[in-house]
Amino acid sequence: MYTIVTGACGFIGANLVKGLNEQGVGNIIAVDNLSRADKFRNLVDCEIADYLDKQEFLQLVESGYFDGAVDAILHQGACSDTMQTDGRYMMENNYRYSATLLDFCLDQEVAFLYASSASVYGGGTVFKETREFEAPLNVYGYSKFLFDQRVRRRLQGVEHHNSQVAGFRYFNVYGPREQHKGRMASVAFHFYNQLQAEGRVKLFEGCDGYADGEQRRDFVFIDDVVKVNLHFLEHGQSGIYNLGAGRAQSFNDVAVATVNACRAIKGEAALSLAELRTQGIVEYVAFPEALKGKYQSFTQADLSSLRMAGYRDEFSTVEQGVVQYVKQLSQI
Repeated sequence: MYTIVTGACGFIGANLVKGLNEQGVGNIIAVDNLSRADKFRNLVDCEIADYLDKQEFLQLVESGYFDGAVDAILHQGACSDTMQTDGRYMMENNYRYSATLLDFCLDQEVAFLYASSASVYGGGTVFKETREFEAPLNVYGYSKFLFDQRVRRRLQGVEHHNSQVAGFRYFNVYGPREQHKGRMASVAFHFYNQLQAEGRVKLFEGCDGYADGEQRRDFVFIDDVVKVNLHFLEHGQSGIYNLGAGRAQSFNDVAVATVNACRAIKGEAALSLAELRTQGIVEYVAFPEALKGKYQSFTQADLSSLRMAGYRDEFSTVEQGVVQYVKQLSQI
């Protein structure tokens, strides 16, 4: 029996493959679209049984090839570019693809764990998994929202009872294996590389009533994301859950943590934000016009549903997670 991971060469998908390997699972089919060939590097240290292109995989699913041969699908494959304006592509890639796999898993009584997104909440300030707080600001968020709605309808029916279906609304995930994402990589990744290249990091000036660099997000370390997914895969709960750290920290916090983690590696003393600003190591740039009205200046996952489902482990703070991440980046 196979465990299938879609988006397996991507950031979260590759980390899930590695996490499964560490639990002794190796009969994994990795599914992705390698039109960006450099993503293969994310799986070099992983063990898989086979690799399939996304289109070939869909054809095999629809032909019945995998009937009776799958234990679980961890569906991470999606276009995650929040600036993508091709709505037809976004809906086909994120919504229709997911719907096909959901139907397969319900029919086959196979566990289906999938990536949703905190983008479904749009510019709101309440991040709780109920309809009244959902108002996406872009077509990416809408594609995730629409699929969550489909899942809710199916979970209310009678046909789901023998299938686990769990969706995770990822907040701002950061950590190893995201280097291929370019501008969509985490701010921790960009801050680290800016510091190596220019000796400074750049943050947005204030917006939406927030001071320079004080916009606040729920930053969640990739190791915690993997732990939650594998916990649910083991215990079988269904539902839609926020997956963040449950705390909002500022972009300034990420910048300070990144710089000081790099300084620690070199044996240098930590500096405060004020000291970093005075020395020109932290600077602020104009807020982009293209993001105005489409930007979440504050996010913080409400973890009530996740905790009620039985997940008890604590989540890393920015300061804890960034230290681990910078150590990894410094070894590449």
